[in-house]
Amino acid sequence: MTALLSAKGLRLAFGGLKAADGIDLDVEAGEFLAIIGPNGAGKTTFINMTTGYLKPQGGTIAFEGKPILGLSPRRIVGLGVARSFQLPQLFTEHTVLQNVALAVAAREGVWSVLNPLLRPRFRDEAAELIARFGLTRIAEVRADALNEGARKLVDIAMAVALRPRLLMMDEPTSGVAAAEKMAIVETLVRVLREARVTAVFVEHDMEVVGRFADRVAVWGQGRIAALGPPSQILNDPEVQRTVIGIAPVGGTHAAA
Repeated sequence: MTALLSAKGLRLAFGGLKAADGIDLDVEAGEFLAIIGPNGAGKTTFINMTTGYLKPQGGTIAFEGKPILGLSPRRIVGLGVARSFQLPQLFTEHTVLQNVALAVAAREGVWSVLNPLLRPRFRDEAAELIARFGLTRIAEVRADALNEGARKLVDIAMAVALRPRLLMMDEPTSGVAAAEKMAIVETLVRVLREARVTAVFVEHDMEVVGRFADRVAVWGQGRIAALGPPSQILNDPEVQRTVIGIAPVGGTHAAA
């Protein structure tokens, strides 16, 4: 069976730093794959390469069996691969509803900032989507007035508005208050599962990884150091020492 996304032999260096040193990874349709690892390991670089923001110096990337290496981010989105960012990319002077309506319009090839806001079909679809994310109560709130958790959900809602088959998320819980983190992840996982969107997400919170990931890929110095189910990876003594930052005790996982 052909993987939904297949990366083979990806290489990219910034000066003497190897951000990708022979990355091989297949993402299967329907799974939630978490990428973990220390800062500087190349996790975000992988997201950037697979979404067209960086071009690797070697290797191949295929989506649904078709090569996408060298395509622009907009072209890759059109093929069915979307992304969200560690720092949400929102139109800060527009409301939540307007932001998502602009994403709906972009999917339809309308890139004007004004016209989509005047078209009921774009606004209606946006309203339906933000309802699925539980954001209706803040639909008319400007993006610059939102807390970080809401900003993250709006950013992901905009990505989902593009109707991707694969969503790449860069640290979807970074900056989110601990008290609301799990509720936010539960919401986005539910929406993505209902829409049958496969997800790859970079994450530093091991509780989130253990609870929501189907598989975990451990990045280290531009390479995949380990790959497997959370129950295996998060209990690996080397992963606990180098990534989670704890001393293994009796071979069991303790929260960082």
